[in-house]
Amino acid sequence: MAGYELESPKFNLKGPNWRNREPMTSEEVAILDENAEYLGVSTLCLMENAGMEVANFVSQKLGGSVEGKKITILAGTGNNGGDGFVAARHLASKGGSVNVIVLGSPQDVRTQQASLNYKALEKMVFSVKRYIVKESSELNALAKLTREADVIVDAIFGTGIKGKLREPAAAAIALINSSKALKIAVDIPSGVNPDTGEVSDTAVLANATVTFHRVKRGLLECQEYTGEIAVRGIGIPIEAEIVTGPGDVRSVVKPRVKEFHKGDYGKVLIIGGSNQYSGAPCFSAMAALKAGAGLTIVAAPSSVSDVIRCFSPALIVRDLKGKVLSLESISIIEELLDWATSVVIGPGLGLSEDTEKAFSEVLKRIAKRKTPTVIDADGLKLLVQNKSLLKEMNAILTPHAREFRILTGVDTPSIDNLDDVLRTTLREAKKLNATLLLKIANGAAAISDGKKVKINFTGNAGMAKGGVGDVLSGITGTFLSWTQSPFRASAAAAFVCGKAGDVAYSKVGNSLTPTDIIDNIYEAMKPFYTAKGEDL
Repeated sequence: MAGYELESPKFNLKGPNWRNREPMTSEEVAILDENAEYLGVSTLCLMENAGMEVANFVSQKLGGSVEGKKITILAGTGNNGGDGFVAARHLASKGGSVNVIVLGSPQDVRTQQASLNYKALEKMVFSVKRYIVKESSELNALAKLTREADVIVDAIFGTGIKGKLREPAAAAIALINSSKALKIAVDIPSGVNPDTGEVSDTAVLANATVTFHRVKRGLLECQEYTGEIAVRGIGIPIEAEIVTGPGDVRSVVKPRVKEFHKGDYGKVLIIGGSNQYSGAPCFSAMAALKAGAGLTIVAAPSSVSDVIRCFSPALIVRDLKGKVLSLESISIIEELLDWATSVVIGPGLGLSEDTEKAFSEVLKRIAKRKTPTVIDADGLKLLVQNKSLLKEMNAILTPHAREFRILTGVDTPSIDNLDDVLRTTLREAKKLNATLLLKIANGAAAISDGKKVKINFTGNAGMAKGGVGDVLSGITGTFLSWTQSPFRASAAAAFVCGKAGDVAYSKVGNSLTPTDIIDNIYEAMKPFYTAKGEDL
């Protein structure tokens, strides 16, 4: 899940009945599973619990006992199939006569967890019969297993499947639907889009669907396929929905593939710097590049533009007229806004009267274009007179405690009172019509878009340094250029910035600087460079 969704401003970590809350998308399921693993609850454990719940549900539907009942399980090679393998083991141990039809070669089972559970079935030579189907024609010889079954369990596809089905899956679904047996789907009927409920080809017509943790959004749109919907808990901790983790990062990161070019990885515009401050926009721009942005341009007053160029040859700098951001530079900024896929505005801007006037005009132009934008540092102070523009923007605000007080008139709650931190962040984000990335202490941050809320715990006391917030803004700007969700971009950026800070702290301790964090963004993001989490 991408955050705890509230129906009222009251937040309680023990919460209401989670299984009755908002439905989940397939992407939210993936985030939740990976974050649960990060918190110490393994996917193998969740698969075991899911399969056991399916077995218990089958037993319940058969009057409390499966003794002597003929049960056929059709399983794919993904984690949904893994749930089916576990269910087969439990049903066999309860006395059921269990047949497992695997659609695909056992060598093609895609995850270690599903493979381990299949190997367990291989050793159950007395209680489970296994059949391997690679071609649709091979199903003909197995039609008797579905025709004579008391129960058929559909564990072919889970929430990861969308679009048209390949063989032999389509033929297997036809075989399931032709049977008069009780049909029970695992998580979602195979062939149903988990997010929309659409069926593009064919799908299992289940009598009941056992889904896990929360109901999936698509299930509510296709109840002619789902039958009865039973939601079962499988031991996912509440913290997996609230605490940021690797799942949040993977949900926004664009894997590097050979066919793409630099423009496909985001064009981040940094508007910052003044005659007083030159370092802040440099930190933001370098962090954006290190996080993976394809292109980054710093738009800075000519009074500091050459200093910024000297920071790194990797930085592209556009000169703005004068010592500070002023109305004279609006035409240049408009040109850059037409180029950008995301904007970071505020680092090192200063608070001069000219800058205040220009800032307001820039925000109006950003709002008109709906360009996703991170507002940070001096930009947050200048925003006070322009908050009404936020309702027209797609904005992330990244205040520390003092900036939060200036913006909202509210003190930042202590990290010792998590209930208050989450409740306050959610309430103020809703009032502001923006996503808040509230920096609390030692890298900890609360994130909310006014509907959902999360908290990040990566980071350390060594990060209490000037410039670290600029690094966070740069990372956020890159992620924002990759996703349509400011909330997800903020959660992922908070995690990565804190993780990079933790790596840096392990090397240099409290002497770490913003550049140390920038230099370790690679280590923090290394697991996410490809879809499988492998380094290139």
